[in-house]
Amino acid sequence: MFKISEFSRLSRVSLKTLRFYDQIGILKPADIDKETGYRFYAAEQLVTLNRILMYKDLGFTLQQIQQLLHEEMSIDQLQGIFRQKEREMERLLEEEQARLNRIKERLLSIEQKGYIEQEVVFKQVEAQKVVSFRSEGTVEEIPMLFDQLAHYAGKQQRGMLSPIVLWKESERDETAFELEIGYVLKQDIALPSDKLEVRMLPEEPMMATLVQRVEPFVPSTACIDLAKWIERNQYRIKKDQPGRENYLQSPHGGDTYIEVQIPIESP
Repeated sequence: MFKISEFSRLSRVSLKTLRFYDQIGILKPADIDKETGYRFYAAEQLVTLNRILMYKDLGFTLQQIQQLLHEEMSIDQLQGIFRQKEREMERLLEEEQARLNRIKERLLSIEQKGYIEQEVVFKQVEAQKVVSFRSEGTVEEIPMLFDQLAHYAGKQQRGMLSPIVLWKESERDETAFELEIGYVLKQDIALPSDKLEVRMLPEEPMMATLVQRVEPFVPSTACIDLAKWIERNQYRIKKDQPGRENYLQSPHGGDTYIEVQIPIESP
């Protein structure tokens, strides 16, 4: 039997860690002196401690390690736990590889252009209620279509939030888009025109997004920049789901920003 200090030196595990393992029940002392409270460990417990350290090195949580140590498991169950951990680590590696690729892309951009481009951000977009009308046209026609929207909405604009555009390729005209011009609603409204409809945009679990400042008389490149990024990183754009453009006013006034959102799937 070894005192906890001796067991700590033999195992090269700190006293604090050994006391914590005792507290959570993952490695309790073989004996505790009733009078002094000293903890004593048996030599064979070094084998158990080494197993704990091995499982920790493999990335298992203490809760999982406790299960592996104290439950009678069949070989199939043990293999199942290791396969689950394997899948988890493979997913983490994929995520880290994607992050590494973005870092390399950012470095290349700095070397080539001398500045950092706006970062592409993944986000989950919640379902949104919008009031809108549908049209078909080119990007250049969007300001005119917003003028139509303002005319249709009239005084009801007070119940509306940020402008939004949904677009996808037109099946009839290669030079145009199927457009939906609208506003996000902050409250229910009575439709002021039969040209408008109110509907819920569905939740999108994975949007690639890019924010860019709107420059007067300068066409926005955000949509093209984002599409190129998606292609370079081998993501797939979701079929039959329109892209979205949200127009955001700076909280400090003045500048307007456009956030392009494209629904994607993993490569």
